[in-house]
Amino acid sequence: MEGAVTIDAPRAGLIGAIGQTPLLRLSRIAAGTGCEILGKAEFLNPGGSVKDRAALALVRDAERRGLLAPGGTVVEGTAGNTGIGLAHVCNALGYRCVLVLPDNQSPEKYAVLQALGAEVRTVPAVPYANDNHYQKAAARLAGEIPGAVWANQFDNPANRDAHAATTAPELWAATGGRLHAFVAAAGTGGTLAGVGRGLKARDPSIRIVLADPPGSALHGYVNTGALVPDPRSSVTEGVGIGRVTANFDGAPVDEALRIEDAHTVAVAHRLLREEGLFLGFTSGLNVAAALALAHRLGPGHVIATILCDGGARYQSRLYNREWLAVKGFAAG
Repeated sequence: MEGAVTIDAPRAGLIGAIGQTPLLRLSRIAAGTGCEILGKAEFLNPGGSVKDRAALALVRDAERRGLLAPGGTVVEGTAGNTGIGLAHVCNALGYRCVLVLPDNQSPEKYAVLQALGAEVRTVPAVPYANDNHYQKAAARLAGEIPGAVWANQFDNPANRDAHAATTAPELWAATGGRLHAFVAAAGTGGTLAGVGRGLKARDPSIRIVLADPPGSALHGYVNTGALVPDPRSSVTEGVGIGRVTANFDGAPVDEALRIEDAHTVAVAHRLLREEGLFLGFTSGLNVAAALALAHRLGPGHVIATILCDGGARYQSRLYNREWLAVKGFAAG
């Protein structure tokens, strides 16, 4: 067995297991950059993704505000991972969970949610301006169910605040404050904005960098101050949006990097081959952006990012040779 093993005290069930994920040194991926690239292993949260933190924070916020009574219902619009986190948290705390998803997500996500006991409803994948967008449909549904609360992950700052209070100090402690940049994609914007705020409060010189896929307007917003529509689409799921959410508003982001899908897919497969890490699309996007930043900053820098979730949720797409061939991506 390699390295010393530290035995933690028992945690308080599933809720106590959320957070305090390890920080992994991606040595082979970073080879040739002269930089240290670190990945926060959020796929090791009990619900399997970084969204467990937001899910717990949203439920606790509703409890504190008196909006969620024992036996109540949590309703949310989600691209998958927040829903999975909410389903786990609701099971652990005794709440009913009702989720509205767009119909273009990976089949694995729907299957997991149903296995967890969540009530899943799908709607057509349409732009946010459309009244039938999954977020707006979830808000309406919450108003129709007695005792229900809409978690509102995109515009409830409890999401962002959770990362400022937990993820940022964990990164700071694990690096001993020796961190030059943090890179992450934005879906709700909670992770990037919260970690950015938490790290900047400790060291304003730390660069906060958005990793953005095709089709997102945030790249233009960060770099020019205006939402710049991108007519393309992306194979990534749950990140890259066309509006500034309440969580993202005011985020201390220094710059944005556009990462093309082919590069995202290639880096995801490199993470598997070179680091043994079976991860999803957004992890590939985040690490691809960290690599791009490392090459630009030059040797000697420490860059951290988020390894969002595991690859099993994308097996029929990201790790399916037929799907990759149809999309024009080289198989890993």
